[in-house]
Amino acid sequence: MDMSRFQWTREPQNYKIEKDKIEIITKPHTDLWQRTYYHFQNDNAPVLQMETEEKYFSFVVKTEFTESCHRFDQCGIVMYLDSENWLKASVEYENEKYQHLGSVVTNGGYSDWATTVIDASIKSMWYRFSRREDDYCIECSTDGENFQQMRICHMQKGNGKIRFGVYACSPEESSFQAVFTNMKMTDCQWKAHDGQPPDADEKSPI
Repeated sequence: MDMSRFQWTREPQNYKIEKDKIEIITKPHTDLWQRTYYHFQNDNAPVLQMETEEKYFSFVVKTEFTESCHRFDQCGIVMYLDSENWLKASVEYENEKYQHLGSVVTNGGYSDWATTVIDASIKSMWYRFSRREDDYCIECSTDGENFQQMRICHMQKGNGKIRFGVYACSPEESSFQAVFTNMKMTDCQWKAHDGQPPDADEKSPI
């Protein structure tokens, strides 16, 4: 990846960017969330992204979070369009036994959160973020080879030029080092659907 193409939406106090590595030291009380269930709006997590108008591609990154040890510490991929339209995927620390591997999609100012429980001993995760026009797929992998689907979603403002990249944050009173490596863009690995055809624009009369 050409790191000169990446820009901060919010620059953290402590970070390092090298040719093949990004390190972010999170700051306490940083997060991304909009309204749903909790009713609060948090929009202050550091986000490092690049722009593209390419409509079909995949972005892969490995995340490492060895120091993550406080509730909700998280780091992962992000597509941050504006404060009310974005998506993210990450592992969120919960306790000494388990964590949440999940994704959040925010359309029109309301977030959702889909999760699965994983063991707390897992301290690295790969993600693959794929685009097909204004539809998106997020996948994860523990080895960088075998990816499993986490979510397919539509973004209301996800057409045309977008920004995508990585983020890290600590919503509570904590801080940790998030490390991002093995970043690359490829042809879209999320293949066109080959099952049921789309509905016709007009239904045939009975």
